[in-house]
Amino acid sequence: MPDQTVLSLRDITLSFGPKVIQKNISLDVHKGSIFAVMGGSGCGKSTLLKSMIGLLRPSAGEYHVGDENYWAGNEAHRTDLNHRFGVLFQSGALWSSMTIGENIALPLQMFTDLKPDVIRRLVELKLGFVGMLQAIDLYPSEISGGMRKRAGLARALALDPDILFFDEPSAGLDPITSARLDDLILNLRDGLGATIIIVSHELSSLFHIADDGIFLDAKTKTPIARGSPRDLRDHCTDPQVHAFMHRERDEEGNT
Repeated sequence: MPDQTVLSLRDITLSFGPKVIQKNISLDVHKGSIFAVMGGSGCGKSTLLKSMIGLLRPSAGEYHVGDENYWAGNEAHRTDLNHRFGVLFQSGALWSSMTIGENIALPLQMFTDLKPDVIRRLVELKLGFVGMLQAIDLYPSEISGGMRKRAGLARALALDPDILFFDEPSAGLDPITSARLDDLILNLRDGLGATIIIVSHELSSLFHIADDGIFLDAKTKTPIARGSPRDLRDHCTDPQVHAFMHRERDEEGNT
């Protein structure tokens, strides 16, 4: 049985006015995959993620979510498709004036007609899944950076999305906390059947969890390699990819 394609990009160009960030991006993300968007600083990884979650319209190309052309419809059409998405932003992006429980409840209050007691039970369920139930009545300022990441993940799961986007989930975390987050991401894939797109430059994390990916090059402004991080590390001969995967300096002295 062939893999089910969940997300598909064809000949996408991303730009800000006349400035092209990336061009000729074509990729397929299959159901249940953990797909890594890789590349050096400034290559457009986060820009690509922003486009895939609907925050930046590409200047060329097509983007399909399942069988639906994401940008072909109106805003209501895109909003419906966005309900399939859960997003963990780099900082967690929690509202500082709201408790952790209130942060997780917010999308349920905005996009469902559920009663408050049902929402409370769902919030407890999501926080319990990420090991954060004890923090339900705390504020973001009262918990650690790793706990804020897990709370942001619980909020991303609030509407039971089947596609998750993570922007540098391990950034700023110590190695032990980062490893625990990696294990949690694997549990999301294995336990919930989620498809995950992850932007990261943390090689140990990418080697551990990602099974497919794309490498964006800042110089040519195009993707230059495709495959799992482990395969690219072991088999890719492109000098830019090799330098990145082995933490070497390239000819210009960049790591």
